[in-house]
Amino acid sequence: MNYRVPTPHVPVFAPRVYHCRRATKPFTLDGNLDKEFWADAPWTEDFEDIEGDIRPKPRFRTRAKILWDDENIYFGAELMGDEIWSHVTKRDDVIFRDNDFEIFIDPDSDTQCYCEFEMNARNTVWDLLLTKAYRDQGKPMNGFDLKGLRTAVKIDGELNNPNADNTRWCCEIVMPFETLIECLGQQEKKAPAAGDFWRINFSRVQWTVDVENGEYVKRQNPETGAPLPEDNWVWSPTGIVNMHYPELWGFVFFCSGDEQYAIPEDEKLKWELRRYYYAQHANYDRCGSFSEGLTLPDSPIAPKIQTTDHWFEMSCPTADGKGKLVIFADGKTARYENQ
Repeated sequence: MNYRVPTPHVPVFAPRVYHCRRATKPFTLDGNLDKEFWADAPWTEDFEDIEGDIRPKPRFRTRAKILWDDENIYFGAELMGDEIWSHVTKRDDVIFRDNDFEIFIDPDSDTQCYCEFEMNARNTVWDLLLTKAYRDQGKPMNGFDLKGLRTAVKIDGELNNPNADNTRWCCEIVMPFETLIECLGQQEKKAPAAGDFWRINFSRVQWTVDVENGEYVKRQNPETGAPLPEDNWVWSPTGIVNMHYPELWGFVFFCSGDEQYAIPEDEKLKWELRRYYYAQHANYDRCGSFSEGLTLPDSPIAPKIQTTDHWFEMSCPTADGKGKLVIFADGKTARYENQ
């Protein structure tokens, strides 16, 4: 049965974790990652297939770096491979028709009101705001622009030339906190401080191509004539071919030095509520209703469940016992303090 909210293949809740250091050196925007500005920033893990280790490893290596200061968050990405091409030239066009690099940002980990950013090797960009995930009937706000956004690309090779000595393309993206904090919900809209975390993920779209008459051409399905599906390689796998599962994006901790952080216990409890959320939507698709008696035998929590004909609210105590965590039918999560 095809469910409206498919359950991802995630045996264990283990999103990637990145400790983002402060920028300490002068910055020049040029797409070059082999410079002093990035020397102290660790690389992320190499990207994997979006579905995780049930799929083959990517053909080309992809990895990223992040730094921050009081005004901006800085992203750098290295996309290895000899197939460097792009055609989209108009801002806010559908960039993933080309090979691309993508960033997703949810500053308050509520899985709603989050940013999506895409760019190609031509340095064409697409930035938009999602009110909710598409599975929750979210709407993309394509008119949203990241005020102060700056980007650059550096190609080791030549764009759109299969005969060149192509090895990689790198990109730099600078996003001001002033714009990104508009995605914060009920929280005070302020830039992050050391010890805070944001939910972030990266994606690389890579099409399979052939070279015909000196040009890259997307490989086609011989039966339909349509391009073969693109590869989706990501930093933190979502267990489903869908980037819009913010609950499975990575944790990026803002650090003042070399300190290390672990995923908060409340985020693990939110994941257990999320598993009930998947099960509630599956129950609705099967039976036409949500269930107040729903149980998951392998879950460590037994949430309080309230339902109506077309809505549900499920909650459990926070890890410190000082409040409750809630998940709603539209996917939003929230914390409420005890009165």
